[in-house]
Amino acid sequence: MTAPSAPAVAPVLSTPETRIFEDPTEPIEPASVGRIPDAQLAAVYEVERTVREIRAGRWKRVALQFPDGMLVDAPRVYEGLRRGLAAARARAEKDGGDEVARRLDGVRLEEVETDKSAQEADEEEQLYILGDTSYGACCVDEIAAEHVDADVVVHYGRSCLSPTARLPVIYVFTTRPLELDPVVACFEQTYPDKQQKIVLMADIPYSGYLAELHGRLRENGYAHVFLTDIVHDPSAPLPNRTMPPEVKDDAQALREYQLFHISDPPTALLLTLSSRVAAIHIYPTTGEISTRPQALLATSAQTLRRRYALLTRLSTVPVFGILINTLSVKNYLHVVEHVKRIIAEADKKSYTFVVGKINAAKVANFSEVGGWVVIGCWESSLIESKEFWRPIITPFELQLALKSDEERIWTGEWTGDFEAVLKEGGDKEDGGAQAAEVDDENGNSSSEEESAPPEFDLRTGRYVSHARPMRTTATAGHGGRRNDATAINASAQLIKRANGDVAQIGGVASPGAEFLRSQRTWQGLGSDFDQDDESGRRGAVMEEGRSGIARGYTHGVGVGDGDAAAREVR
Repeated sequence: MTAPSAPAVAPVLSTPETRIFEDPTEPIEPASVGRIPDAQLAAVYEVERTVREIRAGRWKRVALQFPDGMLVDAPRVYEGLRRGLAAARARAEKDGGDEVARRLDGVRLEEVETDKSAQEADEEEQLYILGDTSYGACCVDEIAAEHVDADVVVHYGRSCLSPTARLPVIYVFTTRPLELDPVVACFEQTYPDKQQKIVLMADIPYSGYLAELHGRLRENGYAHVFLTDIVHDPSAPLPNRTMPPEVKDDAQALREYQLFHISDPPTALLLTLSSRVAAIHIYPTTGEISTRPQALLATSAQTLRRRYALLTRLSTVPVFGILINTLSVKNYLHVVEHVKRIIAEADKKSYTFVVGKINAAKVANFSEVGGWVVIGCWESSLIESKEFWRPIITPFELQLALKSDEERIWTGEWTGDFEAVLKEGGDKEDGGAQAAEVDDENGNSSSEEESAPPEFDLRTGRYVSHARPMRTTATAGHGGRRNDATAINASAQLIKRANGDVAQIGGVASPGAEFLRSQRTWQGLGSDFDQDDESGRRGAVMEEGRSGIARGYTHGVGVGDGDAAAREVR
């Protein structure tokens, strides 16, 4: 088994001079946008249902979140919702006026005024289109919605259905067209045995066709086909789907079922399901309609082997970076603390970063980090790309990577939801804390080089000398321990570092500080002050910078030549 190849050095982060004014964003092909005709717009985007839910919730500030491919329809959906809400307000005012008129006879004046004030409180709803998402398009962007002080988010397109932390959500899955006759024929060709246990599942935009498809299959003699329904539970055995009755009591019963899935599932969902069902057949929804498609047998063995190679590669990494890729998914702070704790228990160092959309240039800025852990939604946490200088794994994979070679057992199971990681790690948290307290009382830390067993890289067989960077320095005191006041004073003092010493922060060896001190060629402004130039002078020479505007900079123009520079720029 070989690990995926990676660049030998960090990629170049700056843009070449010849491409300064080029837009690196790949254009969206018009065919992939799929502009929906006006006659189908209200049905596809469920304008009427959205209006009813907004009115029922009494929400006044509504954020409309579209994926990039659907932004072409956003203005028309906006107008449809605006007209629908205006008509609903007009009906409510008319019904309210008739009700007040019927109650005028024999009603006190203050009650009439109350009815009028309630009628006037029905203000016009404000709609906002979110043009760009902070994270993945499948996640609800609560951050962008809070910028407009929204009361609710209407999410369009397919969704990961991760539970949100603050705002209520109206999901509109935007049903896509699907012909059922080829699907039925493909199903019968794939499963000739009509007594086979089969789970019927589809990607969210095609889930509306499953009920009719299930009825036609039952008429054709398939008696053991289970129809799934959408639920908000990513940690379920079938993520975000209902389960057969026998699976609720015994999760292993799901292995008796085969899965028929309409449309290609996300890679995270495919890896999750591959170890839980007997087989997965995928009905493709792309390609020519004239050609009758065949269900393809899905396999994830190669992807799982590649993920396991990443784990063995990161088992001896001393520094991990934690990428917080969401601020909306519920309990993301709990899993961040959990990840920090298990990394510290493994005597390794971690640094936390909050990022938006992840790309290779962002994470390559921190070359001292040996591996990254993504805290995000269960679908977007799985990142596979050779462009990244260091591997990116999930919290579930991190738990396997931090285990010893004797404890690490690869069963082929994979999960992307960090709620399952929290449930699994909850029972071990108390035991780990008690073990740490015992180590501190006895004065024996597992991170001491004298008592720690040697570590070897399983891929190369070489000895790893810096696998445990968090080594607390010995301090004089009773039993080798310090009180809290002494520790605080020691961490706040500046001590001259002797030659050959390892950089420390708060009495703990810091690999990040050591890397910054010894290996980075540029350490910030003023870092070149101690360097001598050819003439023997110390420090950098002051130079005239650029002037003008972005489309026409000038170089080296003096103060008195400002008018000439301005004329040159124009």
